Amino acid sequence: MSAARPQSTRLTILLPFAIVTLIWGSTWIVIRDQLGVVPATWSVSYRFVVAGLVMSAWALWRRDPWTLGARGWLFAAATALLQFCGNFNAVYQAEHYITSGLVAVTFALLLVPNALLARVFLGHRLGGRLIAGSAVAVAGVALLFTHEIRVDPNGPAVVAAGIAWTLLGVLAASASNVMQATATARSFAPAPLLATAMLLGAAFDAALAWTLDGPPVFEWRWGYVAGIVYLGVFASAVAFTLYFGILRVIGPAKAAYSSVIVPVIAMLLSTLFEGYRWSALAAGGAALTGVGLVIALSTRRPTR
Repeated sequence: MSAARPQSTRLTILLPFAIVTLIWGSTWIVIRDQLGVVPATWSVSYRFVVAGLVMSAWALWRRDPWTLGARGWLFAAATALLQFCGNFNAVYQAEHYITSGLVAVTFALLLVPNALLARVFLGHRLGGRLIAGSAVAVAGVALLFTHEIRVDPNGPAVVAAGIAWTLLGVLAASASNVMQATATARSFAPAPLLATAMLLGAAFDAALAWTLDGPPVFEWRWGYVAGIVYLGVFASAVAFTLYFGILRVIGPAKAAYSSVIVPVIAMLLSTLFEGYRWSALAAGGAALTGVGLVIALSTRRPTR
């Protein structure tokens, strides 16, 4: 079995990887601003209505085939339930309990279930560099996690609830990530499949929102509306198109490294806009995550 040059070091992967990471690194502050007047469940619903409509327009402009069939609809529904309903509702709920920085840091653990599920269900081998890079990155995440726990103003019970919600979102996202690397996902045109999943996700979100929080609530504040547009267009339609494309090339384990860098980006933005102060612990954790990323992405994936 020969070793191919790692595709994860090519510009066609690194550029969209950087764009996705920068976009998702900014979402934590925006999500925090969404909480308040409008229940989180309805904010998630509005986000994916916007995202689904944008993706539908993109698919129609490209004239992509919408022939999903029963298998495609089932796949889109599963993606909707896991990624666009379960994952996002859990994350929004988590931000009611803990800081956006701690949510972002906890979500960085996505690389662990992604790597394990890809090994179990897709047969992806865990190379030595990937394991080494993951270990270094997890050590960095642990330092960031320790720092965030220390500065979090909430009590242990509240922090535990927030972390539990985040981990629930991580598991849902990981299951969806592995699905996107299957032959079934590659058998459909990406834009129509993603548009359908997002619109179904919005419908599931709305049903959940109505059940838990009653009729729709909307806040006609400029910041809230702009946040919905940004999260729907850039953080969902654009970012997931790029991310799922990356995932299908380099696999779920490496693609999940975006979640490792995201908290570092979130903290850098928090430094600029929220007065976040770096400690030696946080700086060391950020440095380690970067080193781990470089090691892991340089892994050569065996060819069959």
